[in-house]
Amino acid sequence: MKRRPPASPDDGLSPDDRRLWQRVTGTVTPPRKRKPPRVQLVAGPVEDPGAPARSEATDQTRTARRELVPPRTTQRRAPPTPSPAPSKPSPRKAAPPEDVEPNRKRRLTRERDPIEARIDLHGFGRFEAEDQLRGFLTACQARGMRAVLVITGQGRLGGGVIRASFAEWMHAPALRTIVSGYTVAHQRHGGNGAFYVTLRRKA
Repeated sequence: MKRRPPASPDDGLSPDDRRLWQRVTGTVTPPRKRKPPRVQLVAGPVEDPGAPARSEATDQTRTARRELVPPRTTQRRAPPTPSPAPSKPSPRKAAPPEDVEPNRKRRLTRERDPIEARIDLHGFGRFEAEDQLRGFLTACQARGMRAVLVITGQGRLGGGVIRASFAEWMHAPALRTIVSGYTVAHQRHGGNGAFYVTLRRKA
């Protein structure tokens, strides 16, 4: 909407109206001219006018190559695996006791090989007799003895508990390193109620 220009003094006004008009126009300030808004344009890549125009196919090919190339990753070297420590050789297990050789038994019977100690297990219970026998044989081996006599008794009708358990005790792991052999004693040393026991040398 256009503004009307101020009236000229020749518009048929009286002198008083002109003075009043001049006062009014003197207080009016003309509007300032507005500057156009500043618009900042983002400049794109500047292309060389002399360079050949790039096609969309070339750009797509480069983009595809970038997507196909895997990102570089820094590979860390795994720490060297320590070599296993050499295994210690397992201790050699002692063989179970065997029957005393006939020649050795004959020498024991005739006491050409001395019977160096003897123990009588009469009157002990099964477990107490086993403890007494183990302690006795261990002490004899420690003293360097090689042959001893163990009296078990036959029990009633030959069914004594100690005699029946004697073979089991001789093959126990605790006595394998002590006893090398055993056999039934001669009649002069107790017969079926006693045993000759030979001992290993102490390592």
